[in-house]
Amino acid sequence: MSAVRRILVTGATGNVGRQVTAGLVAAGAYEVRALTRCPETAGLPPVVEVRRGDLSDAAGLAAASEGVDAVFLMWPFHSAEPADAVVAAIGRHADRVVFLSSGSVQDGVEPEAQSTPVGRWHRAVERRIEESGPAWTHLRPSAFAANTRWWAGQVRAGDAVRGAYGALPTHLLHEADIADVAVRALTEGGHAGAAYALTGPEVLTQAQQVRIIGEVLGRPLRWEELSRDAARRQLLADDGFPDTFVDPLLDGYAQMMTAPRPTVTGTVEAVTGAPARTYREWVAEHAADFV
Repeated sequence: MSAVRRILVTGATGNVGRQVTAGLVAAGAYEVRALTRCPETAGLPPVVEVRRGDLSDAAGLAAASEGVDAVFLMWPFHSAEPADAVVAAIGRHADRVVFLSSGSVQDGVEPEAQSTPVGRWHRAVERRIEESGPAWTHLRPSAFAANTRWWAGQVRAGDAVRGAYGALPTHLLHEADIADVAVRALTEGGHAGAAYALTGPEVLTQAQQVRIIGEVLGRPLRWEELSRDAARRQLLADDGFPDTFVDPLLDGYAQMMTAPRPTVTGTVEAVTGAPARTYREWVAEHAADFV
């Protein structure tokens, strides 16, 4: 595998992509190219070469991939259908791909036999990457701490957060930890062929997460349980939440409620040398989002 010189970051203004871009810039040894729909409002460091486009823009992706050695690939689609075109465009140039997959993917299970829709489409994309030629590393994160921004409107409006499955246990992951692992996999040897299960350092229910938000804000927040149907209606009425993801999300939650309690991994620390950040740390950093 040749030395990495130029790296393309897709989804470069998203929660993880922006942090990956910042980490690569901080390293100072690489040319960083960012793919984004709106270069004018990207707000990325001046040293970053910003290209217009996204993964559904075949011409823009092909142009952005020219001359790169490694790619950070996130997946914005709720299917694996575009995978052939996307992976082919990247594989013509890059010899290393770090893919932001999903913790829903089950090891050793064929894509069509995965137990959740999210696992099925992410495993299908993983398989296409594995067959494409470049060295690969898959990142399989647990639920993002950033997803709890879904509750910000309710937090601003009152002292209760309403939703289904308040007892659902998850190990929320700080996006900076995902990015730190991605930067290592993009720039170091020793990560080819790895599928990293990434989690936060603690298991918390949704109700406990709401309580922590309240403690950080200095307010007595509480969880208010809704039926699945009521939660579905609430999510469908939220203009900021994609309608196509409502049922897969709730189906996944229902399955997780009957599954064994999740366990944390030490992968973040093993790869980066630093322990995974806690959810309380994430909330403290993003408290302004809830006020």
